[in-house]
Amino acid sequence: MLAEVNQICDLVRKCGELIKNADRKAMKIQEKEGRANLVTEYDKKVQEILRAGLKEIVPDAGFIGEEEEKHTFSESGKFFIVDPIDGTTNFIKDYHMSCISVAMIEDGKGKIGVVYNPYLDEMYYAQKDCGAYCNGEKISVSDEDLENGLVLFGSSPYHEELSKKTFEMVYDYYLKALDVRRSGSAALDLCTVAIGRAELFFELILSPWDYAAGGLILEEAGGIITDMDGNPIVYDRPCSVFARNK
Repeated sequence: MLAEVNQICDLVRKCGELIKNADRKAMKIQEKEGRANLVTEYDKKVQEILRAGLKEIVPDAGFIGEEEEKHTFSESGKFFIVDPIDGTTNFIKDYHMSCISVAMIEDGKGKIGVVYNPYLDEMYYAQKDCGAYCNGEKISVSDEDLENGLVLFGSSPYHEELSKKTFEMVYDYYLKALDVRRSGSAALDLCTVAIGRAELFFELILSPWDYAAGGLILEEAGGIITDMDGNPIVYDRPCSVFARNK
């Protein structure tokens, strides 16, 4: 593993303590565009800590964070793609399914992925062609068929026009699989498939910071991630996500 992976994990763990010890009584919450699209002061604080810390670790890398107003991506060079709190609504409700997600993209391809759930103290990380790990233990996707598998999904809450189609698909999977689950954090759902606790995850539209890190972790754990049409995921714009074991 690159030394940068351990440094990023250490930085992300420190940010996790800030989230875990948040002062909920005094928390400031703002609405963004789209239904149930919320941001807190902690999203912004964590993003700024990550921006400064990642710049020290990889000085020549660009930075794309969810809470920025403009996002500029290039197919050349290094970029960090960051979600300071994936699962902000969960965070606001003190429902412990939130995480920090950090990916490093190099020349348009995933190079490093780190996802940390501070509530469970689960640190997922991967480097391209070096495998995927959780708290130091190598992880892999399950070999269960769909009929014995859990299907995870996201409801694309900021895009209500996709709600009916999403839940029609969920119903179809409910009939074919062992059961279905909705956590509210795409990054954690991808890691859940990567570690073999579930077999499939889909969402009809996501932003790159939702899947950049978790997608690499899943691939390095032996899984497959594409858009819903089977095309490679992209990092310069939102796309659908279909992730699964083999």
